[in-house]
Amino acid sequence: MISETAIEKRQVADVVAERIERLIVDGVLKVGQALPSERRLCEKLGISRSAMREGLRVLRGRGIIETAHGRGSFVAQLSGAQDTSPLMHLFNSQPRTLFDLLEVRALLEGESARLAALRGTEADFILLRRRYEEMLAAHTEESADPREHARLDHAFHLAVCEASHNPVLVHTLQSLTDLMLSTVFASVNNLYHRPIQKRQIDRQHSRLFHAVTERLPDQAQRAARDHIQSIRDNLKEIEQEEQRLVRATMRLEGWV
Repeated sequence: MISETAIEKRQVADVVAERIERLIVDGVLKVGQALPSERRLCEKLGISRSAMREGLRVLRGRGIIETAHGRGSFVAQLSGAQDTSPLMHLFNSQPRTLFDLLEVRALLEGESARLAALRGTEADFILLRRRYEEMLAAHTEESADPREHARLDHAFHLAVCEASHNPVLVHTLQSLTDLMLSTVFASVNNLYHRPIQKRQIDRQHSRLFHAVTERLPDQAQRAARDHIQSIRDNLKEIEQEEQRLVRATMRLEGWV
């Protein structure tokens, strides 16, 4: 309980803001998600309606939340406009950064899988199972949109990371969402229509899921790294195949 008689009103507002910020950092409240009603927040935090409103005002001033008339308050876009960043434009415009990003993914997701196996709760594993089963269901639908495959694939990997209970790790990966989805889409678009590679990816996801939920940290770390590195190797091979095809076609047409 927060006692308004023990501290000044302004301090109460700061404490309220810090409590809500903790929910955001911990991933309980996500970017774009609506905050619970004021009544529910007051009950959960044990504060008055006026203190809650002051706390929300502080958060709006910090750019942490946004309020829309008639719709309530939402967690703001915290990482800025990624699609307009010059750095993000350069990353997206250079195909080789796909492989650089996969190297980063192998490092970050290997550690997040290890921590998830150590720290994950039963609630985390229930959510992880849902994401895993949704991804599998999409893989069995031949007519499913590859971009939906990519979104579900990414959601599964993010659920593993959230189970690590390392907010900095989670938010680091979330800040790379646009680039992450581009690499996942690349693998889905190029690998899932190849039966051998598709079966390989499904086996890798299965190993990762079971290693985490069975609380095997070393195996989980290895499964995550092996999965990302395998995708990287397969995509490099596809790239080389395409280059060989281009060269052969140019020779055939008398270009060289």
